[in-house]
Amino acid sequence: MNDEMKKDDLNKSRTAREMSAQNGMTKDETTNVILDSIADGVFTIDNEWKITSFNRAAEEITGVSREEAIGQQCCDIFKASICEKGCALRETFRTGGQVVNRPVFIIDADGSRIPISISTALLRDKEGHIIGGVETFRDLSTLEELQRELKKKYSFHDIISKNARMLEIFEILPTIADSDSTILIEGESGTGKELIARAVHNLSPRKNKPFVAVNCGALPDTLLESELFGYKAGAFTDARKDKPGRFALAEGGTIFLDEIGDISPALQVRLLRVLQERMYEPLGGTKPVKADVRIITATNKKLEKLVKAGNFRDDLYYRINVIRVDLPPLRMRREDIPLLVDHFINHFNKLRSKLISDVSPEVLAILMHHDFAGNIRELENIIEHAFVVSRSGVIEVDDLPDNLRPHEQTAVSNTKSLNDLEARYITEALRKNDWSRRKTAEQLGMHKTTLWRKIKKLGIEIKK
Repeated sequence: MNDEMKKDDLNKSRTAREMSAQNGMTKDETTNVILDSIADGVFTIDNEWKITSFNRAAEEITGVSREEAIGQQCCDIFKASICEKGCALRETFRTGGQVVNRPVFIIDADGSRIPISISTALLRDKEGHIIGGVETFRDLSTLEELQRELKKKYSFHDIISKNARMLEIFEILPTIADSDSTILIEGESGTGKELIARAVHNLSPRKNKPFVAVNCGALPDTLLESELFGYKAGAFTDARKDKPGRFALAEGGTIFLDEIGDISPALQVRLLRVLQERMYEPLGGTKPVKADVRIITATNKKLEKLVKAGNFRDDLYYRINVIRVDLPPLRMRREDIPLLVDHFINHFNKLRSKLISDVSPEVLAILMHHDFAGNIRELENIIEHAFVVSRSGVIEVDDLPDNLRPHEQTAVSNTKSLNDLEARYITEALRKNDWSRRKTAEQLGMHKTTLWRKIKKLGIEIKK
């Protein structure tokens, strides 16, 4: 709960107490008035897990009336994702410690799945004996909707970025897609080359025809040739019947040749003929077959260097390099890391039926500092690893793979360097937004009061 909301709730509670004193209300009536003045849902239980109070916000969020809720077991009312295992109130009863802002789902009276964050505490009498528990919860539906809108704003055909170079690529892709020219996509492994190829296909007049992807580096040369062009019965010992190749399967659509830099000189010659004549011959065939296919190629190598070294035909290079798209590595688009983290968290929440809301600030700082040799694919693997080992609603440093966790002897220096990195990252974001805290908070996907606390904590100087 941010400071402004806390003050607002305190003021409402104070007003409620003053009004109840003036109106001569009983203690229970006063308590209900105070609870009803709070914006968050609040309910209390006794030692038998029966609900003893249920405020107005709780009624609005759950769709269950106070009269229906009081006297019922809390699990029968909330039907939450943690009721059967990992109940937060049960944990509080067992440990005596509070649970704060843990994300879960509940099922409301209409059967809808509602995301909430919960906090719990024990209730004690004057002698200190435990007489029950209290849980507050906040509806996160609006926050989820804002996150979806943010993702939509920076999403282009399943590619997520707000990096300036990537936005330039997004802008030109529809124009590229309208043509039928061959495209070369260059970028390190894991930068999303196939996503770009699929986006071009889906934006093109060929979108209703097949998109066929082939990893040229995954097969030996002899197998790759038959895989691309197919073969006729009797072409070799085991060829008992005709088999269409990938070019035939992609007829009328798009074929995506990934890792084109790995193919042999002999296969380069055959591919060059397809590009020049739009014809190919299946293995064992005697008649050429027309290829009505758009060709998109990709590589994690610099083909120009391979050409100069004599390892790639220059005539083939110029044929496939009609339009070139260079994808920047993730270390050159670090502003995308928070967006991608949110995307993968949402993805794995659905895939694994878990509810993790975020990564801790320390984890985000580590990820922002990491070089990501494996780029976006590596980031996805890191988040998936954290999902497997995490036992809370927020990914913490201990949930990261071992190579990303700071060692004890360097924890202090690492914390300092991470704080320095976060300060530089926020300062750069402020500078890009003309030092507007509101715009910067929106860009970074955080509340403006959270940004202000970080500015104060990290000692960032705001320039007017």
